[in-house]
Amino acid sequence: MKTKLAAGAAAGVAIVALASVGAAAAIPAAKDWYEGRHDQSSQYTTGAEAKAGRASVPRWLPDDAREIRYAMKTTGGDRLLKATLPTGKLPAECTALPSSTRAKEPNLSASWFPGKETGLAQARCGLYYAYTDGNTLYAWQDNDDWINDNKSS
Repeated sequence: MKTKLAAGAAAGVAIVALASVGAAAAIPAAKDWYEGRHDQSSQYTTGAEAKAGRASVPRWLPDDAREIRYAMKTTGGDRLLKATLPTGKLPAECTALPSSTRAKEPNLSASWFPGKETGLAQARCGLYYAYTDGNTLYAWQDNDDWINDNKSS
């Protein structure tokens, strides 16, 4: 009888231990899913394809831009954009960022986006902060700017 009780207790301890390990692995995975469930990312060959494929891609993106990477939150206006520009020059719709204006930090992250590069912002392209590095355009939109713009529309 004692052997059966000891075996049952050992099995119970093993089940609890396995459940704890499973929960320890499942909780971070669930957290990652929960926090990222509204994030979407897309790739397009050209600017024209990107604008045709997703209405939220900015219209100022040149049609002949290449290698488009785009990320967005579906719950607001946070956006990231990376593109190769044929000339390396910002689109004509972009205006120089006043020296007194500090760019807001991107609220999204992506492996293809350099990160919190607010000090490199050279311009505003619509609601986006933007800069170029060679022929590569990096741009991001802040949710608060998007909300304020939609209030006034």
